[in-house]
Amino acid sequence: MASETAPAVASAANIVKHPPGLRTLFFAFAKMSLSGFGGVLVFARRAIVDEHHWMTAEEFNETFAICHFLPGPNIVNLAMVFGARLRGIPGGIAAFAGLLGPPMLLVTALAALYGHFGQVDALRRALAGVSCVAVGLLASVVFRMMSPLLKKRDVLALVVMAAVFAAIGLARLPLQEVLLAAVPISLLVTYARLRWAR
Repeated sequence: MASETAPAVASAANIVKHPPGLRTLFFAFAKMSLSGFGGVLVFARRAIVDEHHWMTAEEFNETFAICHFLPGPNIVNLAMVFGARLRGIPGGIAAFAGLLGPPMLLVTALAALYGHFGQVDALRRALAGVSCVAVGLLASVVFRMMSPLLKKRDVLALVVMAAVFAAIGLARLPLQEVLLAAVPISLLVTYARLRWAR
């Protein structure tokens, strides 16, 4: 176990000493956004955790969890928080620009094409297929983000996660009300676990 955590600590220390440049941040987030048809989260996690090793899986999960409580789209919040963490405000702006700039140009062009050809039946069927792929990608990233909890065999965290999913996904309870209940519970669970670990 120590051999697994040591490289992660060394990698984190190396990132603090030698953070990626603004251009690197811009192009990394541009690549994520242009890859992410149906959702960028899958590609963001792959790039940040697996390819560049800018964060560990646990750090990514924690940062993404914080981004859920900020106003605006979660992935945009992640880009701003992550870029600012590595390079300050200019880093946040570079990541934000990379995430939104290229797709905005592409979507504008696609919207113009869709305005002309949107009624074509083959195009509608193709878009329906793309939506299925997007759901599959989202499911895969959920399982990847669960892997730190599964490795630690964190049963309490998995129970809280399952309860939130059941409340929002199955019972269709309002998100805000579920979070108002789930956040204090998860904080208490984490606090109790840390107390017992001592």
